[in-house]
Amino acid sequence: MKFITMAIVNQTVGIKTSVYTSQQTIFTIYVLSGLTILAAFLYALYLTSWVKAQPNKNPTIKHIATLIRSGADAFMKKEYRILASFSSIFAILILIFLPNPIWISDNISENIIMAIVYLLGTLFSAIAGKIGIYVASLANARTAEAATSGIRPAFRIAFRGGAVMGLLVVGSCLLGVMGVMILIGDATVLLSFSFGASSLALFAKAGGGIFTKTADISADLVGKVELNIPEDDPRNPAVIADNVGDNVGDVAGMGADLFDSNVASMSAALVMATMLDGGTGANVMMVFCYAAFGLLASIVGISTAKVGEDDNPTKALNSSTYVTTGIFLILTALATYIFPGFQWRIWGASTAGLLVGVIIGLVTNYFTDGDYPIIKKVAHASKAGPAFTILSGISYSFISVLPSMAGIAVSSLIAYTLCEPLGSGYGMYGISMAAVGMLSIVGMIISNDAYGPIVDNARGLAEMGALGIETIRNADELDSAGNTVKAITKGFAIGAAGLTVISLLGAFKSEVNEALILMGNTEEILTGFNIMDPKVFFGILVGGAIPAVFSAMLILGVEKNAERMIDEIHRQFNEIEGLRDGLAGVEPDYNKCIDIATTGALKELIPAGLMTIVATVLVGLIGGVHAVGGFLLGNIVTGLLLALFMSNAGGLWDNAKKYIEAGNEGGIGSEEHKAAVIGDTVGDPFKDTAGPSINTQITVVSLVASLMAKIFLIFSIF
Repeated sequence: MKFITMAIVNQTVGIKTSVYTSQQTIFTIYVLSGLTILAAFLYALYLTSWVKAQPNKNPTIKHIATLIRSGADAFMKKEYRILASFSSIFAILILIFLPNPIWISDNISENIIMAIVYLLGTLFSAIAGKIGIYVASLANARTAEAATSGIRPAFRIAFRGGAVMGLLVVGSCLLGVMGVMILIGDATVLLSFSFGASSLALFAKAGGGIFTKTADISADLVGKVELNIPEDDPRNPAVIADNVGDNVGDVAGMGADLFDSNVASMSAALVMATMLDGGTGANVMMVFCYAAFGLLASIVGISTAKVGEDDNPTKALNSSTYVTTGIFLILTALATYIFPGFQWRIWGASTAGLLVGVIIGLVTNYFTDGDYPIIKKVAHASKAGPAFTILSGISYSFISVLPSMAGIAVSSLIAYTLCEPLGSGYGMYGISMAAVGMLSIVGMIISNDAYGPIVDNARGLAEMGALGIETIRNADELDSAGNTVKAITKGFAIGAAGLTVISLLGAFKSEVNEALILMGNTEEILTGFNIMDPKVFFGILVGGAIPAVFSAMLILGVEKNAERMIDEIHRQFNEIEGLRDGLAGVEPDYNKCIDIATTGALKELIPAGLMTIVATVLVGLIGGVHAVGGFLLGNIVTGLLLALFMSNAGGLWDNAKKYIEAGNEGGIGSEEHKAAVIGDTVGDPFKDTAGPSINTQITVVSLVASLMAKIFLIFSIF
């Protein structure tokens, strides 16, 4: 029935249908996708076994790693319990209102399916986070011990530990999307699956970000600035909470985030592909084929990652990304040549998206890598005090936004221009395939990202386990590379979110037009959103303000929580006799700081996320679909700008601090170092709390808009 409706819509709005693919081609691509998923899961299982088999004999490190793992598990358990209640409430609301209010629906089973698929999306996203925590907790201690033998063996363990998450997240994403399409055959239902993944990712990333930066800021300000003790000194009550935060924020949170981005990009592309060819044509098959080849390319790229004779981990991470990119382009070109109905113009759109993703990575690398001049300039500015550290960092980070924003704009323009000649509707489909292309190598990107917190933990374990200066130096070099690739990953994820939400804007328009056709109102078919329309302009202004308010709520959450933890750290240093002097047998109460971070994060994560969803619904009920179109436009533009700015600023300040700690511009303990630490504490909630959460926020509001398109048509004040 859905495909019959789509055919009517296609004829009515003049969309050119594509050549339908043969059953043999459909079967081949689904089998190819299934085998690739299986290969990814088996390779991940092998890597997990390999990591577990690596030496882990140091009793001090084993004890501290156990504290980190138990703290992370405790936080995740409490967080998922809260999010399970939240998801249940949302599932009930979806059951009542979507795709049609249940009291006017002709088919209640559609509402039931939407609710079930939403819950599946949340479940898949939660599993992605949990897997990441498990593997990271295996790899961190082993990486620390391996660092005693040099950078290369430690890099191998850390990267392979991160790769497990990359493979399983992307494999699960492709499995979930393909399963929904095969079993239900309705691309619109995928929006509900994507909303489940996005809503959980929004809260998981926000909660994990608040937790990790509460501990990180508190540990740095008291330890480095006040007491002049090392970064991961075991006397500091916040250091275990800091290491826990790396896992719940940068591993679980970012894993759920990129899972959500990948699902959202595929869902948007499949919604528009279905509108073009009824769900059984070449356009739908191209989405699955390209996604499968992206996962396959990531498997090959992961297997080639190794540090060369120059002991440069950043170079190793980047080279494996380039290998993955090249393999993907070759495989998709072959598929486009072989399979009937696959269009070279669409391949070009996908390629444009992927290449812009690489460009965003290179730009981010230039502004956040210590080998380039920007970091050195900010470190030098620290001689004049923390105000100049912050001012220079903010300035360079704002400059860094332009190339990335321009790249997103150019890639969407190229994709639209390439595909528009194929027929009406193909321009927006081309943009959605650019997003699919950019996220095609997300398996490698997640592997690089998860590597970051593993080596960050390893650096802390090396110091707390007293493994020696050389081991700490090796871990520091691995950690610096981790900071750079984490910044690149965040830029990549934000750029992909930009293309994805432009695609979701097209999906929103498609959902509105389908609803208008079903209501028999063909005179008001949407062809675009006129910014001179006061309802659209109203939406733009409100939507543009939401990312700023959302960021403020998260950063204030970190600030309030960090104040409480700093008070607790002061209390322990003042009241626990012998702690400040590091007397044997005297240990701080690590669990108290973990509890403060957990309680505060869970308290602050719900209001910020709910605000964005409620704002979207209110704009729709006030101004209707035209206002929502403007709302999404404003939200996308300011959201991308703020997300890129904050992510780059945080990475820049962090590596400026590490550049000074390497012995430059005064070195550790100098006034320059203290200024850089203050800059880093400002950047911490920028890069690890607010910045990377914004791209999930703009995805969530776009999905809410698409899912509630019919509601906004039926109920609106203006």
